[in-house]
Amino acid sequence: MLKKARKERLVWLDIMITLLTLELMSYFYYGLRSVFLAGICVLTGFAAELVSVRLMKRKFTADDMTCTSDALILALMFPAVMDYHISVIAVLFAIIVAKNIFGGRINMIFSPAAAAYVFVLTSWERQLLQYTEPHVKTGLFETPANLVKSASYVFDHTGSFSHTDFEVLLGNFSGPAGAVSILLLAVAAVILMMRRSISAGAFLGTIFGTGLFAVITPIVSSRADSLKYSLVTNMVLFSAIYIVSDLRIAPRRDYYAFFYGLFIGVISYVLVLTGAKENAIVIVSVLFTPVALGFRHLEKQIDTAAQEHASEVTEAANANAAAAGEEAVSDD
Repeated sequence: MLKKARKERLVWLDIMITLLTLELMSYFYYGLRSVFLAGICVLTGFAAELVSVRLMKRKFTADDMTCTSDALILALMFPAVMDYHISVIAVLFAIIVAKNIFGGRINMIFSPAAAAYVFVLTSWERQLLQYTEPHVKTGLFETPANLVKSASYVFDHTGSFSHTDFEVLLGNFSGPAGAVSILLLAVAAVILMMRRSISAGAFLGTIFGTGLFAVITPIVSSRADSLKYSLVTNMVLFSAIYIVSDLRIAPRRDYYAFFYGLFIGVISYVLVLTGAKENAIVIVSVLFTPVALGFRHLEKQIDTAAQEHASEVTEAANANAAAAGEEAVSDD
């Protein structure tokens, strides 16, 4: 049990380090407004978790610090100039409702950040999907001006993406504060998979499913461009790492996790292709909660059957050994 607790804390630390790296890049593009927004979200998440744990009459431990990573994930999915009041409401929804009311840290059903994002999308879609251009710095309490649609929105509706590959790698295009730094996200994915801090099966399944259908049914005439831009837009890479591959949600076995991610990647791509639904992968990840629960239930049944079989084998071996001992005694 102690080893498992340490593992959870190490996973949280790995996730936080990569998220802070993305936040640093967000600061480079959008200034202190982005950092201040992230700070408000993290502090709100911590306070909400602390109160929730106390109301449930549990002791707050280091394992409960995952609330801060959930809050930071949500902040990085927002525009850098997201309204503070909406952000606070979103984090409260993520921690209190999506996390603690639906099972808490031990029996989590879906990603708190993803559920809160969908909640904000249904309530404040205009504020959620309006962005500033990179390098446009907005004061901490200034009303943002000259807001634009994201590069994902433009690509989904027109099939055009007017940014160089170098700009794409560095995240120099309009979109969520932390979900456009493609190079950093790719590095984070590799590191987190190597350290087993995310589900490699779920991540690879999501990328494979999205990429496969982007080639089979391309959004643009060039299959190569369809593959490239389908992976870097609509928060696909960010969501594949921090939402779909969340170890608290994804199936534990890589085989099942791969198909879980594959289904999410395919369905979300189809929604983008047919309905130009921006950031569809976040919505699909929440809707696919029953699939994850089904896979986990199947895994428990397999584990139970394996334990029962091992117990039967052990009992049979012990019985045979006892019988052999009795025969040896009778021979003597």
